[in-house]
Parts: sequence; C-alpha cells; structure tokens
Amino acid sequence: MTPTEAMYESLGISRKVYEFGSKVEEELKERFARIDEVAEYNQLKVIKAMQDCRVSAECFQSGTGYGYNDIGRDTLEEVYAKIFHTEAALVRPQITCGTHALALALASNLRPGDELLSVSGKPYDTLEEVIGIRPSKGSLAEYGVTYAQVDLLADGSFDFEGIRAAINDRTKMIEIQRSKGYQTRPTLSVAQIGEAIAFIKSIRSDLIVMVDNCYGEFVECEEPSDYGADMVVGSLIKNPGGGLAPVGGYIAGTAECIEQAAYRLTSPGLGKEVGATLGVNKDFYQGLFLAPTVVASALKGAIFAANIYERLGFAVVPNGTESRHDIIQAVTFGVPEGVIAFCEGIQAAAPVDSYVTPEPWAMPGYDSDVIMAAGAFVQGSSIELSADGPIKPPYAVYFQGGLTWGHAKLGILKSLQRLTEKNLVTL
Repeated sequence: MTPTEAMYESLGISRKVYEFGSKVEEELKERFARIDEVAEYNQLKVIKAMQDCRVSAECFQSGTGYGYNDIGRDTLEEVYAKIFHTEAALVRPQITCGTHALALALASNLRPGDELLSVSGKPYDTLEEVIGIRPSKGSLAEYGVTYAQVDLLADGSFDFEGIRAAINDRTKMIEIQRSKGYQTRPTLSVAQIGEAIAFIKSIRSDLIVMVDNCYGEFVECEEPSDYGADMVVGSLIKNPGGGLAPVGGYIAGTAECIEQAAYRLTSPGLGKEVGATLGVNKDFYQGLFLAPTVVASALKGAIFAANIYERLGFAVVPNGTESRHDIIQAVTFGVPEGVIAFCEGIQAAAPVDSYVTPEPWAMPGYDSDVIMAAGAFVQGSSIELSADGPIKPPYAVYFQGGLTWGHAKLGILKSLQRLTEKNLVTL
C-alpha cells in the first residue's frame, strides 16, 4: 500500500471504492489534459487583462464610507470588462449572491409594461420569486413587468420558431440561463447561446439579452458576451471568485445596462461612484487570478463523478463523454435516500464541518425541502466542494466545485463510500 492509498484509507475510503475510482481516473487522463489547456488559455487571458488595466498594489487598499475614488474597485471593474470583452462591468461586495445579481440586472433594465421573455425554459428556482412566477413581495410582477417563456426542445436546443412567435411589442429583455439549475436538461454551450443571440437580434436589434452565466465562467475559452450578450451575470462565490472572494456578484455588459444597474444598486444620481469595498479588494483580485485553475479542478471532479455514477447505472447529465459547459454534474438516483447519502459523503470530505450531517430543510426561495452539503471556507460557496438537491422527483443531486482536484476526487469517493455503506450501490 502506497502512502497515498494509506491516507485514503485513514479518511474512510475502502480498498474496493479506491480501486474503482482509480480505474476511472486512469481512463480520463487525456480528457483532463484538454481541460488544463483551456485553463492555461483563460489564465493568460486574466493575466493580460490585469496587466492591461495596470493593476497595482494600491488596488488592494480598503475603501470605507462612501467609497469615493476607490482605485481598486474601479480598476477591478475594468479588468472584468476586459476579460468579458464588454463596455463596462459592475463588481461589488454589495451584491450579496447570484440571485441578487440577476434580480439587479433585471429590475434595473425593465420598466412597468415591459415583458421579460425566458428562451431557455423555466429559470432557476430562486428567480421564480424575483420574477413573480411564485408571488413574492417586490417581484417584477408587482411592478407591472410581465413574463413569458419558451421551453427548450426535447433535445435541449433552442426552439427558434417558438422564440420568434413569443417576441412581441412589449418584449424588452430576453433571459438565457446557461446552466441547468435544478433540472436535468443539458447545459447550453457558448456557441449555442451565441446562435440564439444572433437569431434574437435579427428579429429586433433593440432587445436586451441577459445571460445567467453562473457556473459557466472559464469553462470554455469564450463567454456569452463574446457573442453579443448585452449582460452576463454571475456570483463571486462561484467560478470567478476562485474560492477567495468572501461575497459579491458581477454584471458585465453594455455601458447603458451597467449604468442602469449601478443606479439601482446604490441610488439614482450616485451609481458607480459610491460603494465601499471594506477590505475585500485583494481577495477579489487574487480569487479572479486563481479562477481558471480552480474551475479546471472543479471540472475534473464533475467529469470524474459523471463517469463513476454512469458506470453504476445512474442517469447523469452531462454524461461521461459529453463536452462540458459548466461545472455542475447532475446524478439522478430516483429515490430521496440516494440524494441524502451522496450529500452526506460530500460533507464528510469537507475541511470545515466534516462531522456535521446535512439534512433536508425548507430553504428560502425553494418550493420543496432542499439538502445541501457545503463544508466551505465561505458560506454557500459553490466553487468549493459542494452538493445539493431538492427532495422531490426525480430525486437528482447536483454536485459542483472543488478548489483542487485532490479534494474533488476525495469528495466523489466519499459519496460513493456512503452509498455503498447504505446498500444503495454495489461495486
């Protein structure tokens, strides 16, 4: 037994589980090498943006009070605009999460009487209350914004004729969700999104296209903004924060859209000029610097999970050989016990709160109990090793994250170990 094998054993991984995982890993070496190539390109892209924007040590200073003339904050937003090839960006710790960033982008650029059209089907659960699909205080519906959607086709592609028919005189903004959310549909590639944007703009060039980019940043060499998205939106405690950002969100897009968002975030007349960074600038910069390699680690973990569980007969999305467009891996167990056991294994692999047993609970913003495994350094950080899922049919779990490949690998092996111990899988 090698020292590494002995260490896995000390962490509760049986010989049978370890050998099963090792065989899968060996067969993925070429795939992992291609992921590293994308990460290298994106790493260089980030470095070039930082150099072009003349990032300096002064950018790491802390702003307080109004936050006037915060060179670190303003330069970071220039860096994001460079990376995403947009006119402007809003990157702030005052944006509390991905849902907040999306709500901000929507509410700031829609007015009473406008219609929001989702062309990728039902949006992520927490956006239902933002939009007003499920009634909630302060929703867009309360402000007179209507909503319509066009579902994806059975194969997960855009329904172009359905989109054409749905666009009307009141349509103001098109929403595209890149990742799958709590669904088992395929994640949309940047190229697919680009094709949809071109189609939408050919119908009406004035339509604002907003892409929910959560979980997709740095997975490919390009982003939806490279194909004409007016706004790309995400969370800093997901991919672009690299595991170091303690809070925050971003919107990158046209100068007009970003100006509207800034006025909504702070106040009319103030916009981007205010907003103290309170000491987070260095973490934002360093997290962004690390993000391409961190995302690569998470991608390897997702592909490893897909191949492990596909071989055991479970439905996985994406499957073990499909190209990847986000870091999320869905595994459908068909029974709640499988979702719970998987999350217990992920929690047991965590560096923080590994001794805690996750349980389903009525989490705000969801229409069913949800179980979450997240022993993270940053609360709710889903670029760190984590898993979650709603306790409702088809009883699928959604795995993501892993700041290092070694940790992602341990998490998947621990999940498999827990499932075998509960006789939910047989190796």
